[in-house]
Amino acid sequence: MGKLLGFLLIFSSLFIALVAAADWNILNQKRRHGVGSSSSLKNYCESWRINVEVNNIRGFDVVPQECVEYIKKYMTSSQYKADSERAIEEIKLYLSSCCTLKGDGKDAWIFDVDDTLLSTVPYYKKHGFGGEKLNSTSLEAWMKESKAPALEHTLKLFHEIKDGGFKIFLVSSRKETLRSSTVDNLIKVGYHGWKTLILRGLEDEFMEVQRYKSKARQNMINEGYHIWGIIGDQWSSFEGTPRAERTFKLPNSIYYLA
Repeated sequence: MGKLLGFLLIFSSLFIALVAAADWNILNQKRRHGVGSSSSLKNYCESWRINVEVNNIRGFDVVPQECVEYIKKYMTSSQYKADSERAIEEIKLYLSSCCTLKGDGKDAWIFDVDDTLLSTVPYYKKHGFGGEKLNSTSLEAWMKESKAPALEHTLKLFHEIKDGGFKIFLVSSRKETLRSSTVDNLIKVGYHGWKTLILRGLEDEFMEVQRYKSKARQNMINEGYHIWGIIGDQWSSFEGTPRAERTFKLPNSIYYLA
């Protein structure tokens, strides 16, 4: 009887431990650690944002409601600008020694468009800063207005890379129907001279972003291009094969594209 009781106690302890481990999630830590004070809420939201940036938190539809104001402050702050500029500095450091260009017109660099070259922050300022589920119709209507501002930290870099002898490919998850407004917007804010703008056609519309962008890179490789680098704000811009020599992520915790 004593042995049986001891076995049951050990089994119960192991079961509780396994359940606790399986139940761990950064999104429910607020309940356990009391996210009541402003300082603990800030810590929780900063932890959530960092885990989005390092791709631990994936596939979220909305920013946690209690963190919307925090994400808004970050994405419109000097810290967001400083974080982006630091990423640009690392790209420039890489470019200073990375690449022996062949000069055959096949040395390529890829940029994402939204929140890499153009900012969607003005749209999200009016639509909950990630706290509302994305309304694609509304977002695309805004994109058709061609009013997205340039991200200054990448505008200058764009031209430096282009003038350095790379062929610039813009690979965006925007639909092909937005081509005219996207080109107009890019030119209006100072981008010009890219090799190709790749948008999602009907055959790609329901494909996962990661698969669609991998397909675009494979087509480039098939055409003889060497991809030296990719700059984007979503992990789906980098994941999958073929891979670039280096990838650089810009901060964005408003939305997630898989």
